[in-house]
Amino acid sequence: MHEDVYNRITILSPEWGQLTEETDMTRDNAREIAVHLIFSLGFGTQSADEILESELSRERFGELAQEMPIYAQYPNEKQETYIKNLVRGAFSHGPELDDYISRYAVGWSFERIPRMAAAIMRTAMYEILYMPDIPNAAAINAAVELTKRYEPQEVAAFVNGILGTFVRAEFQDTPAKPEKVAAGTETAPEE
Repeated sequence: MHEDVYNRITILSPEWGQLTEETDMTRDNAREIAVHLIFSLGFGTQSADEILESELSRERFGELAQEMPIYAQYPNEKQETYIKNLVRGAFSHGPELDDYISRYAVGWSFERIPRMAAAIMRTAMYEILYMPDIPNAAAINAAVELTKRYEPQEVAAFVNGILGTFVRAEFQDTPAKPEKVAAGTETAPEE
């Protein structure tokens, strides 16, 4: 079932004359692992570096792979760096990210938001604010898809709404949604 979540490259090994398989973790998988670690930050007094030290190791991945296939592949150097940056960033900017979530979760107290949804939104907001190589729409889409795996559809819609409103409010050059422009509820950006 989870075979589609990995990029699979089959190569011919010249030394042995047989096929071998190399697997690189996708960014989506690396993001999901980062969300798991960010989620765990909310349950104790450990710092980001302590969580990374205990959880981001080949041995720990081997243990977790028994129950969660996403841990079957250890991240390559690039994805490991990405995971570390997300976890450290969400930890160090936690109060700022939580303030944004609270500000845009109209009618909801932060305490009412499911913890996994909060971890996913922290991750996406950190990517939007501090990782310019990741397009805002890609961060939002990834967050919504990840939320659908862990929460009911209503929570995924809630996450989508908060993140979309956050981007449109904080980044004035973000165009309005096409359906809102067509409906006349928002004006189109000036050319």
